[in-house]
Amino acid sequence: MANLLRDDFFAKGADVGWLQQMEATGYTFYDALGNPRDCLEILKEHGINSIRLRVWVNPNDDPRSGHNSIEEVAIMAERVKKMGFRLMINFHYSDSWADPGKQYKPKAWEGHNAEQLEEDVYNHTFCSLTLLKNKGIDVDWVQVGNEITNGMLWPEGHIINFEQLTRFINSGYRAVKEVFPDCQVIVHLDSGHDSERYTRFFEQLTSYNGKYDMIGMSYYPWWAKTVFTQNLHMLESNINELVNRYDKDVMITEIGGLDTEPHTTYRMIREVIEVLKAVPNNRGRGVFYWEPQGAANWSGYRLSAWGKDGRPTKALSAFMD
Repeated sequence: MANLLRDDFFAKGADVGWLQQMEATGYTFYDALGNPRDCLEILKEHGINSIRLRVWVNPNDDPRSGHNSIEEVAIMAERVKKMGFRLMINFHYSDSWADPGKQYKPKAWEGHNAEQLEEDVYNHTFCSLTLLKNKGIDVDWVQVGNEITNGMLWPEGHIINFEQLTRFINSGYRAVKEVFPDCQVIVHLDSGHDSERYTRFFEQLTSYNGKYDMIGMSYYPWWAKTVFTQNLHMLESNINELVNRYDKDVMITEIGGLDTEPHTTYRMIREVIEVLKAVPNNRGRGVFYWEPQGAANWSGYRLSAWGKDGRPTKALSAFMD
């Protein structure tokens, strides 16, 4: 496996955590010519070279808010790697969605004290990655938590308990490195244009000797109730400041725009890619679209890059050279 600390690979990625369920429910993906195709093949033809998969601890079987157990993820990961994609694993440390507004402990971990939770994070991360490794699957990046702006594993790992939060992050980091020493560990926050949010978080993480290799960002102007032309300069400034301040690479691990405005989303992604590529010394490492294939007529999600006709929109073409 290439050492991402040293090579100049730029990730043009897609998070496709819904893909298995979409296929299982009979959703058919079509290429631009209207031919039914494997979704991953369509993504690859549009310049996607990396795939991100989320892992939940003990999920239910709801098509849109369940699945993504490590056993299911392993099936998809094997398929992804055989097609030549690089792979990111995103641990939520929850049984379902984790984000800045909710970081609920897995049911099996409820009642555990902070020390036990540290062990839970380590064991879940180590065992999950070992399962992948034993199947011959290399992992290139791992997120220790998803959008952990306000911490994870509440209340013990809330940011008001930042020292304990750091222990959880370091526990995950240690597990990753024991299985995949060259794998890059990402700490991921939301609102990539908000420099104060990032400085506040990473200053504390640094003060408690937090371990990580890369800073991950979400960038969704739509969720911020703005347009990208109004805050792209803020994203650019924040990325460069973080690289200089903490000597870490930066990656946009989630991005997306309205499926009804594909040309605007195309422009946004193209410009964000240019921002990352312009970071000195190749320290801007890539951009991942979140669920580009998650068409609204299946998911209800409005920020995909797929149309009602089952075909990719113009937005996805932003990843093509």
